Amino acid sequence: MTTSSPQVNGHRRRIPVITEWQTLLTPAEEPVATPALQAQPELALPAVDLVAQAEADAIRTKAYADAEEQRIAAEAEAKAIEIKAEAEAEKLRLANERQAMRLERDRAEHEAHLEDVQRKRDKAAREEAAEKAAAAEAKQSEANDAQKIGKSASLWRNTALGFAIMCAIVALPVQMSAFYNPDAKWLLAVPIMLEAGAWVILAGAAAAVAAHRPHWHYRLIAWALAFVAAGINLVHGLEHFDPATAIGTAFASLAGPGVWDLHEHGRIRRRDGVPTRRERRAAKKAEKKQAAEQAAAKLFEAERQAHLENAARDTATKLDADRKRLFPKVHQEALKLAADLGETVITPTIWKQAKRNVEGTDPGESADTIRMRNAAEMRVEAARIKKPVSTLSKTMNAQRGAHLPPASTKPRPKPIPPRRRRGDSTPFHPAAKRLAADTARRSVTTRINPEEN
Repeated sequence: MTTSSPQVNGHRRRIPVITEWQTLLTPAEEPVATPALQAQPELALPAVDLVAQAEADAIRTKAYADAEEQRIAAEAEAKAIEIKAEAEAEKLRLANERQAMRLERDRAEHEAHLEDVQRKRDKAAREEAAEKAAAAEAKQSEANDAQKIGKSASLWRNTALGFAIMCAIVALPVQMSAFYNPDAKWLLAVPIMLEAGAWVILAGAAAAVAAHRPHWHYRLIAWALAFVAAGINLVHGLEHFDPATAIGTAFASLAGPGVWDLHEHGRIRRRDGVPTRRERRAAKKAEKKQAAEQAAAKLFEAERQAHLENAARDTATKLDADRKRLFPKVHQEALKLAADLGETVITPTIWKQAKRNVEGTDPGESADTIRMRNAAEMRVEAARIKKPVSTLSKTMNAQRGAHLPPASTKPRPKPIPPRRRRGDSTPFHPAAKRLAADTARRSVTTRINPEEN
């Protein structure tokens, strides 16, 4: 039997009523009366099954309800799919937006990093340029100073040489007058010899200075010749001339070689790196300051060491008192060991040995602490498996099969070692297996996530 659709062309089909079943039948055609033929009996109309009609109506109603339910379910599913698609699209949009923001942030950070690197490079380049400029300026300044020093030294040398020549010119006539003798005119060469000898000796001193050789004897001989010439000028000038002439020429005999020797003295000190008076005074002041700082540092270090020693002594005294109060037997044994080993104090090694001798354990442990730790571990284990402490197995073997028969006490031959075979023990009941699996699973869950219970 087939059923018709509850809708036709978008309109709901009208369900016929059982009382109107006659209208569903087509009227039978009436036969034409013929006078010649004998009248035939009227045909009976087909019987209509009302129960089948009612069942058909119920089937059609149920089919319509099922179709409507399927339509609603399909609409709900389509709506759910649409909502899910919208959620996925929104999720994808947010992910794309986050990715774009992340890329934008990374790009900004990269650009900031590049700017920072460029800024550092520019700063390093500026610093390098400034250092080069400062070095060039310092080099130029040193060159200028060296040029000035060389120019000043050259000027000083030329001036000293000119002054010495001028002094020789001033002092020479009086000496020549002193050695003048009409009968022995060759004596006029004596003053020239004195002046020239002094200058020759000074030249030898300059050569010794340049060659880093001793030069003091050259300078001593030059000063001796200068004093001889000055004495001749002073005596002859006072006898035959006025005192001013005598003193002036004597001073000229000393001043020329003296100025040149002063020039050579400065060159020698500059060559040997001898500090000046100001430098010596500054160095002496720095030495005094450094000595004072070193003395202060030594005093501070001595005070610190004394403080540390006092603190260590106090700490050792307090430790010894605490040991004597808390561990009298161990302390007495430690004193005996220290005296036996020749120690004046109780060292950590002696205390460790004494603790082992008295209590049988290392420092930090004792029988009480070991029992307390074992009890605490049992409490923790009981808390993990949710059982009282008294029910914990002392052998820590929770998988022992209590249903197994006891082992035989009869000795077995050694060549055949005892071993179990299939069927020796009674198998567990399936319900017991399930309960054991559930208990094991809950125990593992409790140990992994203890805060959830």
